[in-house]
Amino acid sequence: MKYLHTMVRVTDLSASLRFYVDALGLEVLRQVDNPGGRFTLVFLAAPEDAPAAKELLKAGKRDASVIELTYNWDTEDYGEARYFGHLAYEVD
Repeated sequence: MKYLHTMVRVTDLSASLRFYVDALGLEVLRQVDNPGGRFTLVFLAAPEDAPAAKELLKAGKRDASVIELTYNWDTEDYGEARYFGHLAYEVD
């Protein structure tokens, strides 16, 4: 079993990036804008993990341990319990 990522929903992508990047010091590895699905995904990692995670993501591999921020473009009230999205693991 491999840990892949933790997904967190965000309602303000700029404010969230200020927190995760500026305050916590994580690095943005990749940003994916999906106009058809009307969402943006931002993948982040700790500075020490970022080089290896970037290479894995570039190679299309899913085993880079990252935080995935999911920003849905349309306004949605998630309620207090809905900001956490999921933990992703790969299993046989």
